[in-house]
Amino acid sequence: MIATRSIKEKTKVFINEIGDITYFAIRFFKELLTKPFEWKELVRQCYNIGNRSLLLVSVTGFILGLVFTLQSRPTLMEFGAESWMPSMVSISIIREIGPVIIALICAGRIGSSIGAELGSMRVTEQIDAMEVSGTNPFKYLVVTRILATTLMLPLLIIIGDAIALFGSAIIENLKGEVSYLLYFNKVFDALQFSDIIPATIKSFFFGFAIGLIGCYKGYNCSKGTVGVGEASNTAVVYSSMLLFIIDFIAVFITDIFFEI
Repeated sequence: MIATRSIKEKTKVFINEIGDITYFAIRFFKELLTKPFEWKELVRQCYNIGNRSLLLVSVTGFILGLVFTLQSRPTLMEFGAESWMPSMVSISIIREIGPVIIALICAGRIGSSIGAELGSMRVTEQIDAMEVSGTNPFKYLVVTRILATTLMLPLLIIIGDAIALFGSAIIENLKGEVSYLLYFNKVFDALQFSDIIPATIKSFFFGFAIGLIGCYKGYNCSKGTVGVGEASNTAVVYSSMLLFIIDFIAVFITDIFFEI
């Protein structure tokens, strides 16, 4: 009986939170279209998000390319199809693996950072002070961060994918004695617009989801320093879950329009 009541309460809290996040997203679009525009803060947030995440994304992409190629080579060699390695790696990384892995890394890095930063501002009453002084904290803090994350994540994913392909080319050059020029010629021959365009479009939605959840958790933080920790952690968990849902929808729609 107690367990049933607990499930009902958790379900009610979960549904209420979905409604609150939806209202938060609607308020974002409403504030986005109203003046004044915080251009300087937007540029600052874009720089911070890109600059602070670039090294992590680069290392992740490089290791992803190395490991994926090393793991795939024995299987392709068994079937005498090692010449297909550049095509297989490039399509897999550009279309699916690269965007998802790098988005998850960014959810941990960017989502938790935004949640902790805004949460700290909430519990120390800095956001309340901005409201009293006449500044719109939602527009200055939330809109700029969500927009910056939406714009920067596709760029980070493109950089991560390119470095992953470079890592794969190094393994092919060392193990398969394939020149870098030949490797990248095969990569560009294999890739089509149906591989690049859907992956780029969904990366904008990945960025929006990470920024939205991070800002929502931080902006509505409570319970002091404990609440800041909870906001940071739950921002990563919720963002990761939302990324998988967006990816599933994107693959489903891509399958309809491009017939993968």
